[in-house]
Amino acid sequence: MQHKIFQMAFSRVYPMYVQKAEKKGRTKEEVDTVICWLTGYDEDGLQTQIDKGVDFETFFTEAPQINPNAHKIKGVVCGVRVEEIADPLMQKIRWLDKLVDELAKGKSLEKILRS
Repeated sequence: MQHKIFQMAFSRVYPMYVQKAEKKGRTKEEVDTVICWLTGYDEDGLQTQIDKGVDFETFFTEAPQINPNAHKIKGVVCGVRVEEIADPLMQKIRWLDKLVDELAKGKSLEKILRS
């Protein structure tokens, strides 16, 4: 089954990530940092994907490299445990949601980036 979010434009959701973080005193730059950490995009690559209006599936398919520490992202997003999500694309999307959640909750970047 294809989830609707797979076809949703990343550029439609991105401003919501930024808004969520900024409401809690974090910055767009910090949001970009966690997105780039997870996906391997650099700033230009991230902006290109936003400008092209790619969907989530394309965004993650074209990601240079999913961070090897991404499997350390654990916890609950939207009532679902991210480490138990079977669909690889849905898991990547939820990992991203979880990172933005942690940012908005005031976690330090070092902890969020699981270094």
